[in-house]
Amino acid sequence: MNMEPTAPPLHTEDAATAWMAEGNCRLYPPATFFPSDGVGVDKARKICATCPVTEPCLEYALEHRIDHGVWGGCSERERRRILKRRRLTVDVD
Repeated sequence: MNMEPTAPPLHTEDAATAWMAEGNCRLYPPATFFPSDGVGVDKARKICATCPVTEPCLEYALEHRIDHGVWGGCSERERRRILKRRRLTVDVD
């Protein structure tokens, strides 16, 4: 019986983030989604527009309160507005 330790797998997918492997963003440098200007945000949004995992990406960013970058096709400001609307909806109900 071989008692040598084995290396952990190079890539393990957590069920909560498995969708990331399908994102269009995997084909671009990370800096593309963390732009410093509005032109960069527009470029990232165009990539997100055809992404098959835009919805889980946005929900992940909202749930984890990610403050920076474009997630699910939304900028930081847009995500703050979404969270505010959701809070208002919950408060009204």
